Amino acid sequence: MSRIKRILSSTCLAASFLIAVASSGCAGRVRVYDEYHSDYHRWDRNEDVVYRSYWSERHEPYRDYNKLNKDEQKDYWNWRHDHPDKH
Repeated sequence: MSRIKRILSSTCLAASFLIAVASSGCAGRVRVYDEYHSDYHRWDRNEDVVYRSYWSERHEPYRDYNKLNKDEQKDYWNWRHDHPDKH
């Protein structure tokens, strides 16, 4: 009986590890299309920092990008194009 428990425990541990590795691989590959400027933006950690500064500059509470309506998304991309990354 203890052998079966060890096998099941090992299988569950391996499965959870594989799921974690597989799901983290896509984290930096999210691309958002800015239809107003006809370009794509990679939504990564840097974009998230910039997006949070957008809300801070507006003195408004943070809102998830996916919950914004089209006009609010357009406002963000207009602001974003006026605030390019400093590389």
